[in-house]
This record gives sequence, C-alpha cells and structure tokens, in this order.
Amino acid sequence: MSAELEAWEAACAQLRDIGLQLAARTDETAAAEIFEHLVDQATVWLNWETLHADPSRPFFHRHNDLVSQWGGPNADNVYRHARIEPGRRYAIRGDMHSCDEFLLAIRAGFMHQPVWGTLEQCSATDLKIGPGEEFEILLGGDAPGAIPIPDGAIMASIREYYFDWTTEEPAFFTIECLDPEPAAVNPPLGDRLTEALAVMTDSLEYWHTYMVENRSDRIDNTYESSTVAPAKGLAAARYEFCFWDLAEDEALIIETDVPDARYWSATLYMMSTFELVDWYGAITSRNHRQSAVSTDGRVRFVVAAQDAGVGNWLDTTGRQTGLCTLRWFWPHSETRPSISTNVVAVTDVGAALGANGRPVTAAERAEELASRQAHLRSRFRA
Repeated sequence: MSAELEAWEAACAQLRDIGLQLAARTDETAAAEIFEHLVDQATVWLNWETLHADPSRPFFHRHNDLVSQWGGPNADNVYRHARIEPGRRYAIRGDMHSCDEFLLAIRAGFMHQPVWGTLEQCSATDLKIGPGEEFEILLGGDAPGAIPIPDGAIMASIREYYFDWTTEEPAFFTIECLDPEPAAVNPPLGDRLTEALAVMTDSLEYWHTYMVENRSDRIDNTYESSTVAPAKGLAAARYEFCFWDLAEDEALIIETDVPDARYWSATLYMMSTFELVDWYGAITSRNHRQSAVSTDGRVRFVVAAQDAGVGNWLDTTGRQTGLCTLRWFWPHSETRPSISTNVVAVTDVGAALGANGRPVTAAERAEELASRQAHLRSRFRA
C-alpha cells in the first residue's frame, strides 16, 4: 500500500469514528442536522488543510456561506481565508462593488484551534476604501502602508459586510504572493489529512462545548450583564448572548437601546451546531438597516415560531431552544446597551408592544423574505 493510500484509509477510518461518537451523543430527532453539519465540517477542513496549505500559491477559501458553517457566523458577512506566512509579500486586490465594509485580519489560527488569535487587523474604512472602489492592499515587506505579517501568522482573513441586502454586484478579492520562490514545501498528504481531521474534531468539540457551557452560565430568555469581547479576537467586536426556551405559542420580546456603534444586528443560531437558523428560508437575522427603531429610541425584536404580524420578527422556525446574539462592531463608546426581555403568548405580542409595534401584513412579510433570498443568491454566487 502506498503512503498516500494508507493515509487516506486512516483518514476514512477516523472520519467514521467521529460519526459514531456524534451519533452516541445525539438525540435521534436531531441526527440529520448533526450529520449534515459533519458533512459541511468535513468539506471545509479537508479543503482548507489539504488544498489551501501552500503559502507560496494562496487562494481565498470561502467558509461560512449558505451551505457550510461553523462557530456562529454573522449573517451579514462573507468570510474568506488565504494561507500566508511571514517572510513573504502579498497583494490583495479587488473591487468593493456593493460591499459596505470589510475587516482584514492576520491570524495565527481559528478560534477553535489550540493556537489562535488576531495579530493584525484593519477595516476598509481604516484604509479609506469605500463601496464601488477598486483597491490593492500589500501584506508583508517594507513598502509604505504595507500591513505587517507577524511571526506565527498563518492566514489572511476577510469578513465582508453587507448592510443593505440588495442584488447589486458583491465584492471580489484576489490574493497574489509577490515572493512565490522558493516555493513552499507542503507537508506530505498524510500529514495534511491528519491536520484536517484534527481541526475538524476541534471545531466539532469546541463549538458544542461552547454552546453548552455558555447556556449553563446564563438564565434562559435573558441577557447577561457582561459584554463579551474575546481578548484575542477582533478589537471592533462586542456581543451579548441570550438562549431562548419557548413553547410553540410563546414569543420572546427583546428590548434594547440602539447600540452606540457603526454596525449592529440580532441573529438566531441553532443550539446543536452553532450554525445560523435557516437564514435562506426564514428571516432569522436583522441588522441596523433592517430593524425598525421605536419612537422612544429603543429597538424591539420578537423571537417566535409564529408570525405575530409585527416588525422586527426573528423566526425560530419552530425550534424550542437556540441562541439569539446581539452584536455590535466599531463602537463609538464602551456604553453597554440596556437590554430587557419578556416572554408572552404570541397572541399577546401586539398588546405588549402597544404603539411600539409596527403592523406587518403577510404579503409584506413574503415580499421581505423574497428580497432577502434574492440578495443571498447574489451574494453567494459561484
């Protein structure tokens, strides 16, 4: 047996074992969802670790799109990652088109890996790049304005932001290694397969534990008082978490100050996988351009399985439990929004909101969903 075939056989056996371990801890009603998640994790990490391992010939690899997700992605983002290494120079080129903003991060690894962290970061705004503009960004070297590549860096990551979900042309990004020689010597295939399965296992275990432990530290249907900003994560990021537990005929009303930030949103996630709740088939996220602010200056979201016929509905798609994340980026101050919650019957939502609830008809809701779907098809075009 060749070394490559032996490595492949070992990887297949390990993948089977991972499936058996997941099956042992999964409720039968969630089995399809869990194994769909396993499939998308396998495709992401086998691709990233085996086919995007060469920092002398990098290409952007898209994660967290309509079909492959991990780690609670933002519904307003496109995520791209490319392999880089210190000592080489790179040029990232592209066109913003309808993209409102991006974050570029030079990273030591993903959050679920043993070594991770953001080493350098900047935004399109920092670089004075706006919608509709072409750009070139230099990484490494000593050219004026080049972003340094610190020791320990292994990737350049892009988060594109779309505030208005239109069907206009999305952004594109390319990356070129300006020092392709000497060519990188990729690890043997067996080592790359081993690393892919290790990263996949880390992702499956880390995010499962993350959700379970975070929920155990909180009271369902409420927000905690402490702001979450990972020390090694993005400096621009702020989060608040609320795990819902609702009967089919109940609704969670979330009231919050408008976050003092350039961007904010509320998003629903699956408890079992930390993937987005069906963001194509339902309205499960709303950002600052998609949310109605009440006349008193506060924002009210309604989390429920049934449409109560009011604005700012977030559809649980019938899930009894899950996570609603309030995130705000590029804060103007460290003032935390004042957040309150209330569980009511779906039939009582209108009365509970009173003048702060804007009526929405079934036709308006269908039109909104169709518009969002058209945007997602455009944003994630091949």
